[in-house]
Amino acid sequence: MILTPILTEKSMNAAKNGKYSFWVPVSFNKFQIKELVNKTFKVHTVSVSTQKRAGRKFLSLARKKVTVPARKKAVVTLKAKESINIFEAQKK
Repeated sequence: MILTPILTEKSMNAAKNGKYSFWVPVSFNKFQIKELVNKTFKVHTVSVSTQKRAGRKFLSLARKKVTVPARKKAVVTLKAKESINIFEAQKK
């Protein structure tokens, strides 16, 4: 899947306010992300914020070379009273 939801405690709290977080391909721009979210979840996107996470290389404790790829995080804000079902908390 191109859009990978970020399901952490912080992102779940932000989802209550209409802000949803996804990992997206690094090459996507804000307009492409907006169109993809609108088509995939049938919602209306108000704004998109992005953050780039640089990739890096390091040695692990076992002296193995580890490469962490670059990633891009997108925070999407939806119109009022719209939501994405993936981010809905399960009631116990």
